[in-house]
Amino acid sequence: MAKSAVRLQVVQVGVFAAMALLAVRAAQVQLLEGRRWAEEAQAQRTERIVLQARRGTLSDRHGTPLALTQETYHVGVAPNELRDPGGDGAVIARQLGLSATAWQQALRKRYAYFAGPFSAPEVQPLRGVRGVHLEPVVNRFYPAPELARATIGRVAEDGYGASGLEKTLDSLLAGRPGSAVVLKDRAGREYESPARVIAQPVAGHDVVLTLDAELQEIAQRALDDALRRMDADGGDVVMLDPATGEVLAIASRQRDGTARPSAFIDTFEPGSVAKIFAAAALLSLKRVRPGEHVSGEDGTYRLPGRTITDEDPQPTLTLADAIRVSSNIAIVKFAARLTPAEQYGMLRDFGFGALTGIEFPGEAAGRLRPPSEWTRPSAASLAIGYELSVTPIQVAAAYAALANGGLLLQPTLIREVRGPEGRMLYRHEPEPARRTVSPEIAAALRDLLRGVVERGTGSEAALTNFPVAAKTGTVRRVVNGHYAPGQYTASFAALFPADKPQLVLVVKIDNPHKGSHFAAQTAAPVTRSMLEQALAARTVALDRARLSTAAPPTTAVPFEDDGGVVPYVVPWPYQPDSVGAGRRQAVPDVTGLRLREAVRVLHRRGFRVTLKGWGTAEHTWPAAGDSAATGSTVTLFAQAAPPHSAAINAVTRRRPKR
Repeated sequence: MAKSAVRLQVVQVGVFAAMALLAVRAAQVQLLEGRRWAEEAQAQRTERIVLQARRGTLSDRHGTPLALTQETYHVGVAPNELRDPGGDGAVIARQLGLSATAWQQALRKRYAYFAGPFSAPEVQPLRGVRGVHLEPVVNRFYPAPELARATIGRVAEDGYGASGLEKTLDSLLAGRPGSAVVLKDRAGREYESPARVIAQPVAGHDVVLTLDAELQEIAQRALDDALRRMDADGGDVVMLDPATGEVLAIASRQRDGTARPSAFIDTFEPGSVAKIFAAAALLSLKRVRPGEHVSGEDGTYRLPGRTITDEDPQPTLTLADAIRVSSNIAIVKFAARLTPAEQYGMLRDFGFGALTGIEFPGEAAGRLRPPSEWTRPSAASLAIGYELSVTPIQVAAAYAALANGGLLLQPTLIREVRGPEGRMLYRHEPEPARRTVSPEIAAALRDLLRGVVERGTGSEAALTNFPVAAKTGTVRRVVNGHYAPGQYTASFAALFPADKPQLVLVVKIDNPHKGSHFAAQTAAPVTRSMLEQALAARTVALDRARLSTAAPPTTAVPFEDDGGVVPYVVPWPYQPDSVGAGRRQAVPDVTGLRLREAVRVLHRRGFRVTLKGWGTAEHTWPAAGDSAATGSTVTLFAQAAPPHSAAINAVTRRRPKR
């Protein structure tokens, strides 16, 4: 009996001990470790997913979308939640494009999932239907994929900006993602059920760029045509509003058709385009007397460490002549009156050797060595645009300072930033960097550049009714640290119109293989073509009221005797040499011909003719040498020739094309 009592006590003690341990463990699990176990259970049965935010839109200055977020949807249907399975089902099947059989199969499921993707208009009638659950998916979309491709950039697969402005403005465009919770079974598989939203996504800001879509298209098309016609390695075009620093168009293209942002990141030696900045220092410091001449040295000028040559030797030249005919010898002689510090300081003031500050990743600063690193020929080399590396955007900003009364502005690609609800958050205002020269000196420099187009190396860029100020530049190309024989870079920087410029245009052509390599025959005609197209465009940001007052006054010039034939009355067709409407052929060069003869030549080739102006044929659109279909219309631009035009034209043809 005693043994039984002992055994009973032992059992009781064991039970009580087990119950105590169980209570302690339960307390530990419930009180001390409860949160951790609850989180693990929640993690096993649920999963938090990220809801993508709508990425902000990029548009041009007129509101044309360049990059936008297109929202598509996956659709889930819970049949037991439908109020009217018959009526609602018909709407669902119609909007999702389901057959009757497919819809009947969906009704037999607890939750039917349709991946689609479906567009917003397709799912709009389903938004108010109970039992229909929409899962939004955002995709980046570029309406015109090739328009400003290198500048705008692209978005990576992870949804973040990978290049261009998409990368620079990622923090503005990306927005803030939301989150939702989905249910899973014991095996970790997601239930086909709607997610529970924890936090709604916040859309990104919309950015209005300074680009003008029509100007951008003009620049890209003209550059592509030029590279194809010249068989060039590549090229760049920059259009800038000098009053605000806003970039209106920027195009870059390589021979293989790729569009890397070379206007921002690739440097080149500007050559004669930089001569105007040596003139700026000379005029600002009053180192040149009005009408002062220097000797042309018969085309060869020997300096310690370097020999300077001119292809078109002149007996004597003024500073205006040096810019007009692009004389290396004259500008080097004039620039010798500057100290290295003065010469360096003027180039630095115009922004060379430093970042412009434009909102683009990886912008190159170029190279401008301080005087302490110069060699003996450096001063002469810099005067003619060597030993200096620049980007096209730097050249555009520097020439914009000449157009803007000497005030250097920071160029920009951002015009406005708006919140998701449309509220204005930022509006660009011109940001002056420094004053380079006085307004009076800037006006004098524009007059020098105007002479380049009117009677110098830039005559191929001249327009009939509007004055243009510009400078040509042709330099040998550096390949692997050495000047490559037979390879050149042609560049042209223009102000339009010359009096009160509204547009700065920089064209660079890399290593043209066909025809001349001089900028006068390569970059200058491209500039004229783009200006003509810009004037004809409707939406381009040009103040035409100001342009109408910028046209030069015309002087009545008697027409040449043309045998009593009225020059603009020519019958169509005029016995064309070739037949076959629609066949493409080259537009003939009629420059310098009297109007009647020029029209006759074009008609004989099978082209219709529209006349612009009077007098002597100046150029055509499409340009001479371009391909056009027989029967299409060629616009013939003409202007009345001054009394001594024949002599001037003869001299111009003998001048070096730089």
